[in-house]
Amino acid sequence: MNVKPLGDRVLVKRCEPKEVVRGGIILPDTAKEKPLEAKVIALGTGKTTDEGKVLPFEVKVDDMVLIGKYAGQDIKIDGEEYIMLQEKDILAILE
Repeated sequence: MNVKPLGDRVLVKRCEPKEVVRGGIILPDTAKEKPLEAKVIALGTGKTTDEGKVLPFEVKVDDMVLIGKYAGQDIKIDGEEYIMLQEKDILAILE
């Protein structure tokens, strides 16, 4: 299924956290925090100004970004979990 976000929305997929266990303690999945790193999957058309000009995105597909812990809406597409958020909710691009 192809998904094309509208306007200045961005579709991202959270990256799985790297398992680092110290002291032999294993945390269940429900106790783990959501990862803040995500990969950009799809972009909308861009934000439209009041004058009708479309502003380009600062991120591009396949960029690794930092997002807020509670940013965007969690959605499920073909059994995969994604987050749909606005570009302003992206905190940084990881290089």
